[in-house]
Amino acid sequence: MSRLDSFIARMQAQRDALNFLKPMVDVVPGPILEVGLGNGRTYDHLRELFPARDIYVFERKVAAHPDCIPPDDRLFLGDADRTIDEAARKLGATAALIHTDLGTGDHAANVEMGRWLGPALDRLAASGGYVLANQALDVARWQRQPDPPGVPKDRYFLYRVR
Repeated sequence: MSRLDSFIARMQAQRDALNFLKPMVDVVPGPILEVGLGNGRTYDHLRELFPARDIYVFERKVAAHPDCIPPDDRLFLGDADRTIDEAARKLGATAALIHTDLGTGDHAANVEMGRWLGPALDRLAASGGYVLANQALDVARWQRQPDPPGVPKDRYFLYRVR
């Protein structure tokens, strides 16, 4: 599979998983968190899916399309390990949905990041909420859910927070 085909498959899986989650997230109160803004495509999609929700975004350095940059009061700017701590103090464990798409092409580095990322994000996750991640995250109170229809196995990881 070419890198282009892999990217398209990843984006389709991401969109399909988010669309699948919408009715379930709709009944859980709390904000939506987007961990990793990138160019803002997913943030833009989340705004369409959840127009009445506060959506908070985490990004090291904003380089998104101008129409896809969140307001300053919804942006946690800087390294995720620091900004997640800041958000946990500000928001607490209130997020109805956390979507994270952090990482690189280096599998070992992603696994290492996942060791601290899951527990850090758990401080923001509401009981009954959902986490959708591009990598496996091991958190005791998160229960892995079946892959959404049409999403290839282990392309995305869906969890329900107990």
